[in-house]
Formats: sequence, C-alpha cells, structure tokens
Amino acid sequence: MDFTANYDMFLNEEHDLLRQTVREFTEREVAPNIRAWDRSGAEHGEGPETRTHIRPLIEKMGKLGFLGICFPAKYGGAGMDYLALAVLCEELERMDSFLRVVASVHVGLNSMTIFQWGTEAQKMKYLKPQAEGKKIGAYGLTEPNSGTDAGAMTSTARRDGDHYILNGEKIWISLSDVADTFVVFAKTDPSKGNRGISCFIVERSMPGFSSYPLHGKLGVRAGNTGGIVFQDMRVPVENRLGEEGEGFKIAMTALDSGRYTVAAGAVGGIQGALEASVKYAKERHTFGVPIGDHQLVKRMISTMVRKMDMGRLLVYKAGWMKNAGRRNSRETTLAKWHATVSSWESADDAVQIHGAYGFSDEYPVERFLRNARGGVIYEGTRELQELLQADFAMGTRELAPKLRCELPTYNKEAWEAE
Repeated sequence: MDFTANYDMFLNEEHDLLRQTVREFTEREVAPNIRAWDRSGAEHGEGPETRTHIRPLIEKMGKLGFLGICFPAKYGGAGMDYLALAVLCEELERMDSFLRVVASVHVGLNSMTIFQWGTEAQKMKYLKPQAEGKKIGAYGLTEPNSGTDAGAMTSTARRDGDHYILNGEKIWISLSDVADTFVVFAKTDPSKGNRGISCFIVERSMPGFSSYPLHGKLGVRAGNTGGIVFQDMRVPVENRLGEEGEGFKIAMTALDSGRYTVAAGAVGGIQGALEASVKYAKERHTFGVPIGDHQLVKRMISTMVRKMDMGRLLVYKAGWMKNAGRRNSRETTLAKWHATVSSWESADDAVQIHGAYGFSDEYPVERFLRNARGGVIYEGTRELQELLQADFAMGTRELAPKLRCELPTYNKEAWEAE
C-alpha cells in the first residue's frame, strides 16, 4: 500500500517527484549506514571527530536542492512551496530523525527566520550559501536554565559602537559543532524581560565563539547536539536580525516554522514505524499464522494508520495556510502536538509488534522509539502545546498578532524566476 497517496487536494506532481527523490537519497546514502552511525553516537560520543558523515550529507542535500526547498531562486532556492518542506521532512524522518533535524534547524529555524526578518543584504549574504549547502545554519535559544521559559535567558548583548558584545551560553543546539552560522538570542535590555530580547546572526569564525558536544543522548545519536558559548564575542550591528527588542517575536515565529518541520517529520516517523510493522507482521508466524492475522496486532497497525493520516492532514493544512500567507500558529501547534505524541506511541506499538526483536537494533523500530521521544520535548513540550491550544480555544491568546515582518506568501512564478 502507498501510504502517501490520495493527497491531491494539497500536493501536485512536483511534490511527488520530490518525495521520490528524497526517498531514493535516504535509501542510497543513509539506509546502509544508519545503524552504524547510531551505534557510534552511543559508544564514542557525538563530537565533530566522530560525526564526520554529517557535513558531506548536508552538502549532497544542498546539491539536490533540499536545503533551499522553499526559497526563491534568487536566494539559491528551489522555488517550491512550504508544502514541499513538509514532504522533505516526512521522507527524511521516515528513514531517521537526524537528517530531518538538519532540515528543521538549517531550513526551518535558521534560513526561514532570516527569510522572514532579514534585510535584503542579510538574505543575499546568508541564504544562498546555506541553500546550496556550502554553509550550515543552526539556531540558539535554549539555555542551561532557560527552556520553555525563553524570557528567563541570561545571555546578554551590550552595544559598543558599531558592534554588540555577546556573552552567554546556549545548550541543546543541534549541529552545534558542525554549523557555520547561528541565529541566536540575547538580552539587550534585561530590565524589559521578553521585550528586551534581540536576535543576532553570528558566525563560528567570530572571536569569542566556541562549541562543545553533548554525550549520552537517548536518541538522534547519528546527529550532533551540544552547546555554544559566547565570551566577549563582537558581533557587527549589521548582523542584528530585526530591531532591538524584537527578539522574542522573532523567536516565536521561528518556532512556528520549526514546529511545522517537526510535525511533518513525525508523520514520516509514524509511516516508518507502520511500514516496518506491516512487513514484520506478514513475515512473523505464531500459532501457525502470520501475526498480522491476530486482532490485537491489527488494532495496533490500524491505530498507526489513523494517527498518520490525521497528522498528515493537520500538517498539510498548516502548510496550505503558510502558502496563502495566513498565520498558522494554532494549526502548527496542533499538528506538532498530535504528530509527535502519535509518532512516539506508534514507535512503541511497533516495538511491541516486533516482540523481543523490537528490543534489538537488528530492526529499526527501537531506534524509531528513541528518536521519537525527543519530538515530544523539543520545539515546545507536549504540555506547552496543550496549554496553547486551550488558550487559543478560550480566546486568551491572539491567533494572529500583528508583526512587522510576516513570512512571505508563496508565489510560484516569482519564486522560480532567477
């Protein structure tokens, strides 16, 4: 069965061709190596000395147009729409989460934020090399003592002539040891709380910048996660993204884009668990019949189908709204909440269907389960998404607050023009 069929109300032949291209890429470049990379991350750590496969893969993704998938050609992009980004993330996570994380961080959190809030000079300087995979982008908001409560950050940026002096630390940063360019946040006026946060584009080459890897993660072990440190780092004023004090708004719009990619990836995660379960349920026999003939196994498989289709429709609705230039915070939050929890639950059922073999990395489902657990936490916890949905429903949270810069509406003709 083709689990991606019958979405013609949202997708077209270009999206189908993209899906095929991404799937062929992951089957060729990732499938033969993913178990070894995952084991290596667990046994030897996730620092740059052991994650040598990441940059070559990102460069290949750039050459295939994946990293500029939803940007105009003038910025090195493929000129496709925001639904194409969802398709990309689905297919990446269908294989493994670590490459979807690249898409989420490099494209969703970094490049899309610069695309929305950047000056033309900033877009020309950063988007094109990032779309081509020549430079890698990342995002820094979370701190050791500041996660969901972003306003509690302690990083500071002090104006000094035509520079800012940044001091502070960010943690749980995907691609921390790999990325070249980071969109980061610091307080330019700590007395103003959230309204005193500003946003900056910083480069690894800037004096005072350093990074380190984290070890012992439960999942996404084939990737690189760590921390970044600013120690009297001088950042030119022209690298400020947006105006002083707009950082919190910028961070929240970035998370809208990031949550969209995480939700889409989680749908792909459900599909990966479902495909593995269907295959095993046909092959494994108990009591003289395939285990897929047993009703309780059928229930787990049918539940995966339900969760996958519901998640995909929620994601595509959010993508359709992005294309139309409509604010989609509520829809994206709902998609992220549903899809990530469903991916974790589906992977758990997949392990159960595989029985003892599901407890071994001989099959991919144990890796799916470990990877899926992270999605319930990052880009806004499950609990935060629940609270946001309640606030939207009760009218205590604005659906579309006015912003100085909105995410550009998709325009096929203009975006495809060189």
